[in-house]
Amino acid sequence: MSKQAKFNRDQVIEKAKNLYWEKGYHATSMRNLQDVVDMRPGSIYAAFGSKDNLFKEALNRYAQIGAEQLANSLAQEKTVLAGLKRFIRSVTICNKNSAPNGMCMIVKSIAELTQSDNPDLLANAMHILENIEGSFASIFQQAIDNGEISVEKDPVELARYLQIQIIGIRTYAQITNNMNAVEKVIDDLFKGLRV
Repeated sequence: MSKQAKFNRDQVIEKAKNLYWEKGYHATSMRNLQDVVDMRPGSIYAAFGSKDNLFKEALNRYAQIGAEQLANSLAQEKTVLAGLKRFIRSVTICNKNSAPNGMCMIVKSIAELTQSDNPDLLANAMHILENIEGSFASIFQQAIDNGEISVEKDPVELARYLQIQIIGIRTYAQITNNMNAVEKVIDDLFKGLRV
């Protein structure tokens, strides 16, 4: 009879996600992880194999939550563009004070890992970002099919543009207390998409 794990894997990944998101990969020590997830280093290694593997799972969890948030935003609105706008508002304005860090965890990780010697973690983060862009392209194709956006627009180019704008808006939202200015930037972004 095998021993059953004495921890909740999902809770550990969630706590690790928030810690990595707040501090970054390199600034998160095994001691930090041990304290936050309430597991000894040996147990962390036994459950996840390494600090890197736990980071990958945390990053994947972050991406999964983001995908669910995007799907929920789209489902709550009558049009695709309204759903995208709701999503951007939720990740910039609504999460400003509740998230461990206002920056996108994936973007923050890519920025940090680009300067590191860990190509596997960087490749994982970049793959997630590519998948998000692919999701945006599919959503834009749906908006084109629905007549919300001109058929002359390229959904892949729109997805790339949106990805860049979200990164910038999230960063700007962290350095300003003027949420009206952030709202205006988001409104202007969507005015530009409809052309």
